[in-house]
Amino acid sequence: MANLTQQMIEEAAAYIETKTALTPEIGLILGSGLGVIGDEVEESVTIPYADIPHFPISTVEGHAGELVIGRLQGRVIVLMRGRFHMYEGYEPERTAMPVRVMKRLGAKSLLVTNAAGGINLNFASGNLMLISDHINLSGRNPLVGPNDNALGARFPDMSDAYTRRLRAIAKETAAELGIGLQEGVYVGLLGPNYETPAEIRMLRVLGGDAVGMSTVPEVIVARHAGMEVVGISCITNMAAGILDQPLSHEEVMETTERVKSEFVSLVLALLPKL
Repeated sequence: MANLTQQMIEEAAAYIETKTALTPEIGLILGSGLGVIGDEVEESVTIPYADIPHFPISTVEGHAGELVIGRLQGRVIVLMRGRFHMYEGYEPERTAMPVRVMKRLGAKSLLVTNAAGGINLNFASGNLMLISDHINLSGRNPLVGPNDNALGARFPDMSDAYTRRLRAIAKETAAELGIGLQEGVYVGLLGPNYETPAEIRMLRVLGGDAVGMSTVPEVIVARHAGMEVVGISCITNMAAGILDQPLSHEEVMETTERVKSEFVSLVLALLPKL
């Protein structure tokens, strides 16, 4: 990658391996307000991002900024409480670096969650949405620059970016729990401002169901690395122009708090099946 070498990934992973003897099977990236899942981890080791060589630092409210490794629902997991965003000033390959490190540590699949604005008029604030696909409108890509064949192919296939098999398992799990689960296309923008009503109308025409400012770089890198991916958005608000009210990060945090128990139940039930 342009500014990210195999050596940096190796040094970050080597440091983490000095803190735990566990080999993770699954990586989790938790979005705004969802870091509470980290409290459920057993035999856990918590490492602040600031201590890990070459890791960026999360600056967003609701993102704790630490890596947790341990056992959850019988699986060994590596979990990010808080993620990095390009709008914080990080290059896309840096925002997605932890996925490279998770892969190097042994993770074969990735579960990503995020807070998103609802574009689909059939959605409501508080809905959970299984991500079926994404549209990258950030203008950035974490694979730009020289390709390291040891990390993945130059031109990775994205036709099954959110693994069909895992999506089927997620839908089945939600049905068993009696949790309503929408499904749709996530649109990734650069941010940090919320979209204008005109932009939301455009995104709806393009086929978007929800919009956010994260996830896409991480998923591109995970697929480049050969990992399977499942993604779930929490629709924390209806996007600009749908309701006659301004958008705020406070509303995002309040909605995540409201649906947290449902979201956590789904993730915990899903983990043993990945």
